[in-house]
Amino acid sequence: MTMKTPTTAFLFLAVNTIAFSQAADSADFYFKKGLEEKNNRRFLPALNHFQKSVNFRQDLAEAQKELGLAAIQVNRNDVAIPAFQKLLTLKKDDPIAFENLANIYFRNRKWNEAIVYAKKMQQLKLGKNSNYIIGKSNYEVENYAEANTYLEAAAKDEPANAEIPYLIGRSYVDMSNYKAAASYMEKAVSLDTTKPRWTYECGLAFGAIPNDKMAIKYYLLAAERGYKTDNDYYENLGDAYIASGEAARGVELLKKVLEKKPSDLVLLYNIAEILYRTGKFQEAIDQWDKILLYDKQNAKALYMIGLAYQKMGDKAKGMQLCDKAISMDPSLANMRQKKMML
Repeated sequence: MTMKTPTTAFLFLAVNTIAFSQAADSADFYFKKGLEEKNNRRFLPALNHFQKSVNFRQDLAEAQKELGLAAIQVNRNDVAIPAFQKLLTLKKDDPIAFENLANIYFRNRKWNEAIVYAKKMQQLKLGKNSNYIIGKSNYEVENYAEANTYLEAAAKDEPANAEIPYLIGRSYVDMSNYKAAASYMEKAVSLDTTKPRWTYECGLAFGAIPNDKMAIKYYLLAAERGYKTDNDYYENLGDAYIASGEAARGVELLKKVLEKKPSDLVLLYNIAEILYRTGKFQEAIDQWDKILLYDKQNAKALYMIGLAYQKMGDKAKGMQLCDKAISMDPSLANMRQKKMML
């Protein structure tokens, strides 16, 4: 009696069954080794074992999940992202995958991707920070309507998170709605007193309304909290004092800035204009004269010197200078009556 030779198909099936069984055993072995290392908080060895596990079996959802979680612990987003994405092909609505992908993309400023995964978090009712992720991400891509909708919801989720009203305030600044911006920024700087830059921006928002007294309050508070009092700071503070009716105090600050920026023609002109308006005509002339040292063809400065002389009683000299300025720039003729009324 003769024995039948196994068919090629049978042999192929047997070999593959053995190979699959060996791969499954190896995958399980490395998965368990990974869990041991993870439990001992040795995340890099754990990652290596989980990686070997999924190399043997790509379809093991738990191994993909653990690989992603270990990768996060050692800042390997390049490993974590594909692991969680593979997990989603194996378990369509896995909450761990969606939550971690949303947070990874958010931390790495991949705003559009963060929005996609955070919205899926909301569908699955996961976590309390999804509104914040979606709101801030939309702010960063300049979609302020969506940003504020989600940030307002985030403020209810996280009432102590000062960044939320700050971001809403910044969005209103970007939309030139300074009154709305100021109220949110005021709330932000009351929640977090460690952000001098925010406090200064709050002052800028009030200054743009304009509400100069409140602007002064927050400029001064920003300095108290450690904001760098540079030229721009003193110039804005000086302008706020002038606008609020404290011209002398404002001019004093602007002059300090001028000491560091002696050829700033805009600053020179602004100081001269305020001095003129407050009746300090000779001091105003001195400032406009400095402008002419840098720019002899500055007809407007010459014209204002002429007006100042007329205010001081020297009408002949003043008229002569005004006429000369008008010959240099005929458009200044329109200023004559207006300035004489000041």
